[in-house]
Amino acid sequence: MASFQGMKINPKRYHRSQLKFYAVLIPLAIFMGLPIVYIFNHAFKPIDELFAFPPTFIVQNPTWQNFKNLFSSANSNSTPMLRYLFNSIVVCSVVVVLTVIIGTMAGYALSKKEFRGKYVINEINTVSLMFVATAVAIPRYLVIENLGIINTFWAHILPALALPVGLFLIKQNIDQIPDEVIEAAVVDGAGDLTIYFRIILPMLKPAIATVAILAFQATWNNVEVSDLYINNEELKTFAFYMSTLSSQQGNTVAGQGMSAAAALIMFIPNLVIFIFMQKQVMDTMAHSGIK
Repeated sequence: MASFQGMKINPKRYHRSQLKFYAVLIPLAIFMGLPIVYIFNHAFKPIDELFAFPPTFIVQNPTWQNFKNLFSSANSNSTPMLRYLFNSIVVCSVVVVLTVIIGTMAGYALSKKEFRGKYVINEINTVSLMFVATAVAIPRYLVIENLGIINTFWAHILPALALPVGLFLIKQNIDQIPDEVIEAAVVDGAGDLTIYFRIILPMLKPAIATVAILAFQATWNNVEVSDLYINNEELKTFAFYMSTLSSQQGNTVAGQGMSAAAALIMFIPNLVIFIFMQKQVMDTMAHSGIK
């Protein structure tokens, strides 16, 4: 009988019985990897290949001109491209850290604490999973306006902290922690902060990594906030800047190459983060609903 692996689901060793899985997964992985290959090739295509018909999948004459045009265009504008990129990095960093802190604390309270309204709050969070961002666009705008944070960095940060799927995943993972562990810590004199930092957080590494990825992707790729809530160009993010590249030059042909280069810059952080944390995501999804 195989030894207990805890919350790990990825096998450590290769066995020939896995060949049947590889026969299906390898072709599927190649097919799903084609868009990634296309994004990298598209960013290095010269103008004639960008508009070639039929379109080419692999770049024939790679060039750095798209990136040079991107940076030179940014330098000619009143707000440089690096400013947009800096805004995105700052906003994403703050959102990820605060989302993890708030999500883990709230998940701990909803899972292991008893208080009035606990189940109502939990159900509200569950119901909120059904709503897409478009459905709550008007109420969100009214809330942001009444808070007085329009045209500030807080317009990027505060709405992004509401991540119902993150709270759901964290709570489900905390539910897997036996109550006896918490009770033993209380008997030993541990307070809530000690339990949170020394017991809960170390056991939630996969869930924390998953929530961090979800929060980062939602914030890094967000264009809506800069478009609707920010008027100051120096407070807008790189995602918004990228969305304007194809039209800001007054020539959509010249803007396509810069858009391709910017798309690659936008894509690389998502790819790198997921490559290094995909195992944590798999472990979290596999155990988020098991009690």
